[in-house]
Amino acid sequence: MQGLEKASSHHRIGSDQVIRVGHNAWKTGVASKAGFLIDGAQYFRALADSLSRAQEQIFIIGWDFNPDIQLIPEDQSSPTLGEFLISLVENNSRLSIHILVWAMGPIYSGKSLRMLGKTELKSHPRIDLRLDTRHAVRGSHHQKMVVIDDALAFIGGIDLTAKRWDTPEHRADQPLRRTPKGERYEPVHDVQMAVDGEAAEVAAEIARRRWWQATGEDLVRPRCYFHSFPPAARYVFSNCDVAFARTEPAIRRSTSVRETLQLTLDCLSRAERLIYIESQYFASKDVADLLASRLSEPDGPEVVLISTLNSHGFLERKVLGENRDRMIRKLRQADRFGRFRAFYPVVPDESRDDSCEEVLVHAKLIIVDDVFIRVGSSNLNQRSVGLDTELDVAIEMHNDKERQILTDMRNGLLGEHLGLPSADLAKAQDEAGSLVLALDRVNVGARGLRSFPVGDDEHGKTSLHFATGLVDPKAPWWPLQLVSIPFSMIKKIRRMAMSKAGLSRADGSQRRMSANNS
Repeated sequence: MQGLEKASSHHRIGSDQVIRVGHNAWKTGVASKAGFLIDGAQYFRALADSLSRAQEQIFIIGWDFNPDIQLIPEDQSSPTLGEFLISLVENNSRLSIHILVWAMGPIYSGKSLRMLGKTELKSHPRIDLRLDTRHAVRGSHHQKMVVIDDALAFIGGIDLTAKRWDTPEHRADQPLRRTPKGERYEPVHDVQMAVDGEAAEVAAEIARRRWWQATGEDLVRPRCYFHSFPPAARYVFSNCDVAFARTEPAIRRSTSVRETLQLTLDCLSRAERLIYIESQYFASKDVADLLASRLSEPDGPEVVLISTLNSHGFLERKVLGENRDRMIRKLRQADRFGRFRAFYPVVPDESRDDSCEEVLVHAKLIIVDDVFIRVGSSNLNQRSVGLDTELDVAIEMHNDKERQILTDMRNGLLGEHLGLPSADLAKAQDEAGSLVLALDRVNVGARGLRSFPVGDDEHGKTSLHFATGLVDPKAPWWPLQLVSIPFSMIKKIRRMAMSKAGLSRADGSQRRMSANNS
């Protein structure tokens, strides 16, 4: 792998740090507090409260954006996201909101772009929504973050768009789990991280840099403000170093940045006891090869993978779904010591006898030995390595108190999937002396984890699907790295869509649009 190093398995987490600035991280920043918001309902409510306290500047960076969603659908009188953002700037003359969304996101996700034309926001001078066309051919801007006054930041896997809200119960009959059009969607699990202090300033630097790359505008930093940390955040760490790792593709003769993959390989290489993964996709050959090597070691770590069974779209099912099955098969073939489990979560559907509904795993999370955690936007697939832009954050534990917090978080996540109190899972693990054996014992309910229906047939395929380079490429195609863009093509598509939506640009460099969708 060009530009990447496979860390030696002799360098364990207990003996040295995983995070190394300039190697697998761009920068670190101290957070007075860093915590986690589990699932969309908790994140959206905490975000609404934090946004309401914004003083001067808000960044919203995403793959998609839908202003017609409600952040708090539990409250039927609550405004839509677009209405809420309008109220923020109307009630604070010093506040500006900058929204940057992947240019093709609104087209990819359906009807979002047309909604931009029907909102008051398109003419508001202090709400600026841009569609970012500066990306690799067939690539996307996949980073997902909100930064408030450079003082508080939310980073992870959750965009401010439809089909992200859900509660930890993931009830099959949840009536509030609807799109703005009223369409039902499946249960969905996700994780977002909140950070303050210097860590929030680093996130703001990334957001400001993205804005400059997309628009040519160098936005001024806000004055120094203090924001209270979201009280809803769980598993909170104090005075910790937060590392920021990026993926940036090589385009326009720029050098690729592959910190997210390097960080993933380094943490997996150093694992001693346990690797816990939640990922929407599991189709990375680099990761699968490394985990297969670790599973073949007599004293290697246990590996628990939680992923999604059913993919959306024919090509996604055919290629990414098939690659997931092949990578799981590879690991099961390598698992000579019985330390690997691969699951997808389900909840009972009481409307149908003996039926379950799958929970879509949208989280992108790795916990190693309960002393390292990585959360962000990058999936364990090929394109997150060097085609899309990605942003992950990571923390290492330095004392028993921090390690216990992370243990509680891992047990809490698994307890959510199992429908069990986390204390029951912790007790089962203590008794079994092994997480995988504990899961074998307690994973018996209608709500729980189901094993992926992939055998370890020695003749089964374990190489990537032949169409991977087309559907899930690892880097921009040569020589398209040098092309200014399908950017020209994307701009034409965008102009036609914007014209149809009744939108216009103020000039070639500046577009004032509504905060009402992308």
